[in-house]
Amino acid sequence: MHDVAPELLHGPFTREYALALGVPARVLEGVQFIRLHQGVYVHRSRDMTWADHVEAARLALPPSARTTGATRLRQAGFDAGERWPLHFVVQGDLHLTLDGVFLHRTVKTPPCDDHAVTIEAAFVAFCAEARLLDAITVGSVLLNRGALDLGLLEEILSEERWRHGVPETAYALPHLEGRCRSMPEAELFAYVVFAELPVPEVNRRLEVVEGVELTPDLWFEDYGLVVEYEGSQHQNDRGQYNADIDRYALYRRHDVPYEQVTKERMRSPKATVRLVHAALVAEGYVGPPPAFGAQWASLFEPLAHLVRRPRAA
Repeated sequence: MHDVAPELLHGPFTREYALALGVPARVLEGVQFIRLHQGVYVHRSRDMTWADHVEAARLALPPSARTTGATRLRQAGFDAGERWPLHFVVQGDLHLTLDGVFLHRTVKTPPCDDHAVTIEAAFVAFCAEARLLDAITVGSVLLNRGALDLGLLEEILSEERWRHGVPETAYALPHLEGRCRSMPEAELFAYVVFAELPVPEVNRRLEVVEGVELTPDLWFEDYGLVVEYEGSQHQNDRGQYNADIDRYALYRRHDVPYEQVTKERMRSPKATVRLVHAALVAEGYVGPPPAFGAQWASLFEPLAHLVRRPRAA
């Protein structure tokens, strides 16, 4: 068994790099290593991470290739779209097939750094293939965390109108809600708005009693109703769990009605909206019931379909 240089144990590497470290070609093709792509290998002991797969693809692609779309957004810490395939973009008419990689070709490289397109360019690429709901949830959180520069985004939308994803992004942009701190919050807000229920305040400070403020996810001020999203972290994180207990105790103690929407309930969007509607009715709402027509249905359609649909005269 050939002794392996430590540099080859920590992730993917190129054939040229291994040969330069003294690994014979026959050993590289033997049982100690796994070929990931043409000219890219990993030591068999390596437990490949998602980031490793991104690096392996980068090594197999031309130096000008950049991560884009959901892949770029995930690199930045946002749970956007699917993990696979990995999305890269390259300038020119390059035809190269890599397992697990979707290579976008463009006539002009989007704004980028040495390894990835900008968040703004990645969001445009993401919207090209996303549903309206996914664009709203991802875009809202990007705004909330200060990762999406609307000025830079507008430059792409106005100066590169030919770019794939521009009309889809322009369609989604007015629906983003930058006050949403998480994707489930943004999803819940979109459900309420697109079902044509009263539009709530988002994460606005609410003084339940003098000197005591809470920040509910959704606050229907006209009806004094709070709606809170409860994700899995609210159960798994003991600190969060105890903070939630204290928060709901304050709501009850000061007669603030509230409704909890769990991750499990959110799996049925219409049922979630009906739950919020029933809570509003209990607090005096006499307006129209939820509307599950064309506007609602548009949430779950690809943006590419929506921007190409003829508008009614």
